[in-house]
Amino acid sequence: MSQREGSLEDPQTDSSISFLPHLEAKIRQTHNLARLLTKYAEQLLEEYVQQQGDPFGLPGFSPPQLPPLGGLSGPAPSHAGLPVSERLRLDAAALSALPALLDAVRRRQAELNPRAPRLLRSLEDAARQARALSVAVETVLAALGAAARGPGPEPAATSAALSTANSAAGVFSAKVLGLHVCGLYGEWVSRTEGDLGQLVPGGVA
Repeated sequence: MSQREGSLEDPQTDSSISFLPHLEAKIRQTHNLARLLTKYAEQLLEEYVQQQGDPFGLPGFSPPQLPPLGGLSGPAPSHAGLPVSERLRLDAAALSALPALLDAVRRRQAELNPRAPRLLRSLEDAARQARALSVAVETVLAALGAAARGPGPEPAATSAALSTANSAAGVFSAKVLGLHVCGLYGEWVSRTEGDLGQLVPGGVA
């Protein structure tokens, strides 16, 4: 990710700004968590695909595009052009909506794949980890003096949207919905990792 010239919204590039030791440690800790969850998200997506059967694991399979779930979609192309604090507000809002969606996917997978306990545990872990990362990002924002929560979908709204879609969907459509949610989880934790990397002193991303 390219670095813009120094501003209050991009502290790493302004030599006049020095982080307090505890804030620097919190930023590094949160960045490391996001980096770890990015790897876990890749594993979750791979495991999810493996458990869905054909055609999900076939080369060249392209799932149908879905509209945003309760207003939650992947990071927009314009995301990278926003100030770092605004990006993190959007990251935190998306991450706070994901646990309810991941829980809904886990419940549906428990019906479709009851003999896949590892996948069910991974979905449960992902929901907990997304919640923890959201809280950690909000803590960083608060320490920076930024608003903790940016505009974004309400968790209850996104969960209700997925539950409604799940209940009305056939098996294939329900599996596609789950794939979409796992993909969103990966996109947002990866985006959060990149955004936090802009705040790590020294520019380590």
